[in-house]
Amino acid sequence: MKKFDYFILLAEMRTGSNFLEANLNLLEGLSCHGEAFNPSFIGYPKTDALLGMSREDREKDPHALLALIKASDTLGGFRFFHDHDPRVLGTCLDDPRCAKVILTRNPLDSFVSWKIAQATGQWKLTNATHAKSVPICFSPSDFEAHLEAIQAFQTRIQRTLQTTGQTAFYLRYEDLRDVEVINGLAQFLGVPGQLPNINKKLKKQNPEPMDQKVSNYDEMVAAVARLDRFDLGRTPHFEPTRGPAIPTYVAAPEAGLLYIPLRSGPDAAVQKWLADVDQATTDALLTQFSQKSLRNWQETHKPHRRFAVLRHPVARAHAAFCDHILYDGPGSFPEIRANLRKVHGLPIPEQAPGRDDPHAFDSAAHKAGFLGFLKFLKNNLAGQTSIRVDPAWASQLTLLQGIAQFGLPDAILREETLAQDLPALAVQVGKDAQSIGNTKHGMQWRLDAIYDEAIETAAREAYARDYLTFGFEDWA
Repeated sequence: MKKFDYFILLAEMRTGSNFLEANLNLLEGLSCHGEAFNPSFIGYPKTDALLGMSREDREKDPHALLALIKASDTLGGFRFFHDHDPRVLGTCLDDPRCAKVILTRNPLDSFVSWKIAQATGQWKLTNATHAKSVPICFSPSDFEAHLEAIQAFQTRIQRTLQTTGQTAFYLRYEDLRDVEVINGLAQFLGVPGQLPNINKKLKKQNPEPMDQKVSNYDEMVAAVARLDRFDLGRTPHFEPTRGPAIPTYVAAPEAGLLYIPLRSGPDAAVQKWLADVDQATTDALLTQFSQKSLRNWQETHKPHRRFAVLRHPVARAHAAFCDHILYDGPGSFPEIRANLRKVHGLPIPEQAPGRDDPHAFDSAAHKAGFLGFLKFLKNNLAGQTSIRVDPAWASQLTLLQGIAQFGLPDAILREETLAQDLPALAVQVGKDAQSIGNTKHGMQWRLDAIYDEAIETAAREAYARDYLTFGFEDWA
């Protein structure tokens, strides 16, 4: 039984894919059909059909061409770049019967080669005496866009291979003239042919040093130096990904207003506002959505607005600390609380005080406990504890990324500007401008009493991504 039904050569322009294809087609039992799914042509420039299928028919049904490639007597395949027909990419990546061959080249080299080919119109070279070359002017913005596109493509390929348990055969541009590597690729593909040597009919274009190919070489060097190749400026994160949490969404009884809560935010105040818009009670709010019922709600409420509310990380972490860790109550997490005391040394009393007796825990002790919780959050969000990252204190960026899997909110508001933003939102769906009451957490007076630079610093360390993404300033 053959190992694969067909193969896909994942590459980019000016990576040597033409050279590789020319040598693959010399192998017994293998046929590579060019850029079969290039939107601008079918297979090769100036051809009208591939395997008896016209370009027009391929546009209507690209999978029909894929079936023809699979049905060929030899092991068929094709070259595929990031901007080729996306309709077949997912099919090929998910299919373990499709062999993946991945060809890469230094992106700066391929970019400069691409720009020279555009300038000269010479995309292949078989006779060095006919070589054309002109220095190009390097554009940093064009290069960054090029780099971003190919990196996104490569990231998608890598993730699919990881999640489906597949492997690929990797080649570098520098490997293409190594006959042993090409013969190793033939073994990977499961074809009997082997090459005695590399066919070098296609010649390397633009072999000159880079400073002879780029007219503004010094500017290019400076621009490339500014690119953070190793992403040293990133804010690392190891939070688990989230789903959209649709059952937590809350809609007004009648108005086309849907609140997407970010846990430990001003939920009570916003829900009361939603009810007030329709002059109803909070018992009338629509909750416990499923994907189906939410789609139905969106269909039957036009216009509608979906919104989320950001709370400052200091205030939000304090709300989570009070609601779930420090005080006793229906939202408390007693097992996590016990773990935080025993394992992480959180300085909080063994018996959780009730909310009706807040003075059982004085300000100094409250501050020590909250600072300890913030330090725990830094480790917890970095994946360094055995305790789950609960939505009550997960970063707001991660929660919003999960929400975006179903659909982005129309508006991401901020707690401090809700008095202006929510009435305007009501007007947008044809309702009177309804004001909102106090949005502060019930225990914020305790935060007011203890907040200082140490708390702000600890919150910034725990929620660095939220501060960076949303531009939060100091809480007070």
